[in-house]
Amino acid sequence: MTLLDLTPRAVQNDRLTTLPVAIIGAGPIGLSAAAHLLERGIDFVIFEAGDVAAASVRAWGHTRLFSPWKHLVDPASRRLLEAQGWELPDPERAPTGTELVEKYVAPLAALEPIASRLRTGVEVLGVTREGMDRTRTKARFATPFSLRVRTPDETIEDVAARAVIDASGTYRSPNSLSSGGLDLLGMTDIADRVTAALPDVLGRDRALFADRHATVVGAGHSAANTLLGLVELARQEPGATVTWLIRNSQAVRVSSSADDELADRARLGSRVDQAVADGRITVLDGFEIIRAQRTGDTVELVGHRRGEVVTHLTDVVVNATGFRPNLDMLREIRLELDDIVEAPKRLAPLIDPNVHSCGTVEPHGFRELTHPEKGFFVVGMKSYGRAPTFLLATGYEQVRSVTAWLAGDTTSASHVELVLPATGVCSTDASDGGGCCS
Repeated sequence: MTLLDLTPRAVQNDRLTTLPVAIIGAGPIGLSAAAHLLERGIDFVIFEAGDVAAASVRAWGHTRLFSPWKHLVDPASRRLLEAQGWELPDPERAPTGTELVEKYVAPLAALEPIASRLRTGVEVLGVTREGMDRTRTKARFATPFSLRVRTPDETIEDVAARAVIDASGTYRSPNSLSSGGLDLLGMTDIADRVTAALPDVLGRDRALFADRHATVVGAGHSAANTLLGLVELARQEPGATVTWLIRNSQAVRVSSSADDELADRARLGSRVDQAVADGRITVLDGFEIIRAQRTGDTVELVGHRRGEVVTHLTDVVVNATGFRPNLDMLREIRLELDDIVEAPKRLAPLIDPNVHSCGTVEPHGFRELTHPEKGFFVVGMKSYGRAPTFLLATGYEQVRSVTAWLAGDTTSASHVELVLPATGVCSTDASDGGGCCS
């Protein structure tokens, strides 16, 4: 009697092999998947909801990443670019998001083999199997995937694919300001005074914050970057004031350790610590928001603090509470997710933010990213669910392994290696926001 081999294998089906692999998202990870598929000779199509590649990165482009260039470029993508004369920027320098796009992502997306397969302004509304909901099993894994998409002219169409790589990220799915995780009561009343994480305080969004009291909600690196921007704005315009509202009992949630090999991140933590000590940032800790309301031009955040119901008055709120994966589009896909962080179940123990930092995540690939729905993979930031410890280098190794498996190269797919910089803990409480700017 022999044991059954339960290792998932790439589907072999005549029709399936004629269909492309569908990639959702044209950020750095989605484009990396495209580069690896090109090297493997596998056709693909990329759906990007934004009008251009890396639309989410462009939204926070003013922010400097923690990682230097040497950790930000995917090997397969680099080979494609260098064949066209591209040169890697200073390996030891950390770029801004805008620089990452202009010097790397945009040139990669513009390469003809990728550009010809990239559909921008196309939102994926749902993923399923052709003619099957999630309850049907017979011939399931020999049946193509079907992606329902909305095109720029509002046309709804279904697109068939042999496999799906979801690299859509989480930037467009922020956590709620409500400590309970549900939509904040009263949010519609204050929506025009709430911004997403990482607003361009000193540039594009300056008018929203000038001469106003801003409250940053969240305790991670996104919050820290915004806090420092607001401190500088207050120096330039004395009417601006800054409050840091966190749900925990302590305000220290960003690394300022000398042991952090990502020096820019260590300096970020130290600068926030100093601004708090100098009184330029007012800390409101232990505040669990339960509802909001509007009184004239004032936003009132009502919450529990130290066993009492209290109200915090402010003019503008920055939601830096972290992000969550959009799972609505995957309702008809058979997923196996961790019940806490909503990451693939085999991956979740490796990225638990209570234990791991960005730099202590073990190498992982297709095995840890596999779901019961064979041929479907969530990669990149979205694969981390609500854990805030993602680095681009991790995502690049994920897609290298996944695309090797799709090509039937299980040896390469199973051999995963990843060298990450040693870091401090990115966030010791995933519920209060956070995230690594790669």
